[in-house]
Amino acid sequence: MRIQHQFLLYHSLFLLFLATTTLISPSHGDLGKCHPSDFKALMKMKNSITVSEEYSSWFQNTDCCDWIGIQCDSKTNRIGGIHLFVGELYGQIPSSVGDLSHLEALTVNHFKNITGPIPQSITKLKHLQVLDLGDMSLSGPVPHFLNQLTLLTRLDLSKNQFSGSIPPNLSDLKNIYSIHLDGNKLTGSIPESFGKFTGTLRDLYLGRNRLTGRVPKYLGTLNGAIDLSRNKLIGDPSFLINPNHTYIDLSRNEFEFDLSKVKFPKDLNWFDISHNKIFGAIPDEIKNLESLYEFKVGYNRLCGKIPTGGVMKRFKSTSFFHNKCLCGLPLKISCKKK
Repeated sequence: MRIQHQFLLYHSLFLLFLATTTLISPSHGDLGKCHPSDFKALMKMKNSITVSEEYSSWFQNTDCCDWIGIQCDSKTNRIGGIHLFVGELYGQIPSSVGDLSHLEALTVNHFKNITGPIPQSITKLKHLQVLDLGDMSLSGPVPHFLNQLTLLTRLDLSKNQFSGSIPPNLSDLKNIYSIHLDGNKLTGSIPESFGKFTGTLRDLYLGRNRLTGRVPKYLGTLNGAIDLSRNKLIGDPSFLINPNHTYIDLSRNEFEFDLSKVKFPKDLNWFDISHNKIFGAIPDEIKNLESLYEFKVGYNRLCGKIPTGGVMKRFKSTSFFHNKCLCGLPLKISCKKK
């Protein structure tokens, strides 16, 4: 009986020892799949910013592969993705993010309390394919060193406070298919070097900036979406209205061209040229574009009868307001008989 009692006592003390050492002396083995160097980098990041309660899983004695917003590769257990867009973060992007050597996607957006520049240490992320830092309060120039991220396919710095000109060397990004720089304070012209993007870049969003000058001809060769809205651009960009573009927003600039001479792409789904100096008539072919769901030509110098039938029934009178002499439905302005 005494022997059994001693055994139970020793067994209990042993369990207590294990529990105590686990609590006070965590090792990387206790961190599950988390790679030690990745764990170290994440802890540096956490300690340099302030996080809200949504990130309560970010504790030292837990597996970082289970942390909210952290994605680990199932084979290597290295951190391949950071996706943060809930709760609140405060501070600047830590330079330690560059220590996550296997990172392929960095998506941190919708945090208005993240300020300052993009750290140059980000150039150490040689596997990075997606850099999405949109809708925050980042400032300074768009970094020239971003061209060192040679595998980048998507760059989104929209809705920040970036200023200065667009770096011409962004055209060094041979794998890029989407660039979002809209909603900043960028000035100067669209770089001529962007002509190198031919065949790779699909979507180019430069709207809501302070860009000036003419639109380079080569942008007509891009495929997909183009947004140049709310700038101070001038000239004739009608070459952008071609089969390669399905989304076209040229609104609120100082563009001038004859709309009646434009050939619309059959797959066009968004077309906004409002608030410019565009003249001529609306081509009748527009009514046959079955994919077209947004059509805005108001506040220009257009004339003639608005086409009827087909997809035209989708558009309200506000799409045609304030032109020189447009007439017909839905404006409820009768056309004069010739």
